[in-house]
Amino acid sequence: MTEPQKILMQGNEALARGLVEHGCVVAASYPGTPASEILTAIQAWQKAEGLTMHLEWSVNEKVALEIAYAASQAGLRAATAMKQVGLNVASDPLMSAAYLGVVGGFVVVSADDPGPHSSQTEQDSRLTAMLAKIPVLDPASPADAREFAGIAFELSEAFSIPVMLRPTTRVCHACQDIAPAPVEKLGRLAAFTKDPSRWAATPNFRYRLHVQLNEKLERIAAYGQTAPRLINPQAKSRRALVASGAAAGYASEALTSLGLVDELAFYQVIQPYPLHTAFTEEVLARFDEILVLEETTGVIEMQLRDRYKVRGKLSSTVPEAGELLPEIVERLIAGFAGCPAPLLPEPPTGGGRRPTLCPGCPHRASFYAIKRAAPKGIYPSDIGCYTLGLNLGGVDTVLCMGAAVSQAAGFHQAYRITGQEKDVVATIGDSTFFHAGIPPLIDAVAQGARFVLVILDNATTAMTGNQPTPAHGTPAGQPVVIEDIVRGCGVRFCTTGDPLDLPGFTRLVKEAVLFAREEGVAVVIAKSPCLVDRSRPAAKRPQAAVDATCTGCKVCTSQFECPALVYDDATKKVTVDLMICSGCGVCLDVCPQQAISRREERP
Repeated sequence: MTEPQKILMQGNEALARGLVEHGCVVAASYPGTPASEILTAIQAWQKAEGLTMHLEWSVNEKVALEIAYAASQAGLRAATAMKQVGLNVASDPLMSAAYLGVVGGFVVVSADDPGPHSSQTEQDSRLTAMLAKIPVLDPASPADAREFAGIAFELSEAFSIPVMLRPTTRVCHACQDIAPAPVEKLGRLAAFTKDPSRWAATPNFRYRLHVQLNEKLERIAAYGQTAPRLINPQAKSRRALVASGAAAGYASEALTSLGLVDELAFYQVIQPYPLHTAFTEEVLARFDEILVLEETTGVIEMQLRDRYKVRGKLSSTVPEAGELLPEIVERLIAGFAGCPAPLLPEPPTGGGRRPTLCPGCPHRASFYAIKRAAPKGIYPSDIGCYTLGLNLGGVDTVLCMGAAVSQAAGFHQAYRITGQEKDVVATIGDSTFFHAGIPPLIDAVAQGARFVLVILDNATTAMTGNQPTPAHGTPAGQPVVIEDIVRGCGVRFCTTGDPLDLPGFTRLVKEAVLFAREEGVAVVIAKSPCLVDRSRPAAKRPQAAVDATCTGCKVCTSQFECPALVYDDATKKVTVDLMICSGCGVCLDVCPQQAISRREERP
């Protein structure tokens, strides 16, 4: 029998493969880096294997978890995937589901972002698992992610409990050769058994469920399949290294490069919570010193409960913030073992180009129009690629999904009660509006707040890879129209415009500002498609050209900051980078000298 051919898989693809191989038939997600590719990969494996599944991009993480959990209640294996801050949104149903338990295996994938690379926080989802009292598995590689997906389903069904699978950015986006296994087709039928004392439990029953949950955790702390793995039983030192997640992968390499494989005992922790009781007793009895490497909080360390033997984040031996990069792990292990620490590489000198919106991005024009319409305003914004409006001076606050609307109302009320007036213009993306912008908009209308909300509708979830929004609809459903939602929330001023028509769009925002000052919430929908959305044909527009009347004032490069416009220090004028100019034409209206015009149509 020939072995299956290996495939180079990204960590998220491998994790998705593990879920599919072990009978997952319902999966729901909201995109967020580093978790965005998981549902896309499940869709690809579904198609490749010809499977009947329900997969969806949900409106937010809370909805995604609740949909997948209902499938578990009906006896099917189900999963939901999100990033760590998305888990905050889903925490309400997660806490309750831990008490109620599951029928079919239920896996909650929460992808953490130590660093952080693309998040508001580098919070540790394992702490949320501890709060919810559910077990969490910590893969160190794409191969682990695939394997642990199956273990998670088995653990979930063995103890009737949701299980968290917590990869980090370096696991999600690493690549590894992996041999796919056959897909396990369980052939289950949905069969929900009514039991109101469990599924609709009142507080008295919840107390009993909590007692049962605590008992489950005690048994899970003895579950053999998730026990820590001793990688090098031949090690003879009285020192031990305990690591989980990506740090465990780095530690394995560092032990080899430092020649310490036969010296330091190395344990890879599979299940950081609940930490296995027998393991805790063994390492504390067997070793004099223990170094714990984990990201980003001392979850394992705090469960070992020995501040004299254990070194880690809580003892300030290991950095308490940021990634544990390979070179950091190597130096920590060398110092722990008392051998010379390798030199850290020199950091690169000089700064690179700061992140900016794409050439021709309609958001750039929206922010420029907002600043013209309300030059002394406050500009709350939200989570998305449009956060880069910071560079344009069009973003003053970024808190969390949907907060632009709430904060706009809060700023208005703060100025109102102190007898002042202030223009407030908030910005929120279309996907973020669906996700978390609707409830605060209803509240703002009901409370009589007065501000302008600009919904940046580029017809996609752009920052995470152009996933669809509810405005796209689905084959089984229908599109949800943003304008209809806005008016349904009670907003009396709602208008739509194309921000690439800068003069016309600026007039719309000015009208909205005037309405908001006297009447209430005004909404302007900036409707123009994302230029990098490959699902849409690229618009062919004449590119820009700068003539000799350019004075080098730099308005187009510094205030408008289009990457396709480049200031030439030698000539003291601006030129157009034709390799990236999209031909949006907004710069024609931006240039105060009218030195920019359109070229002839491209072929």
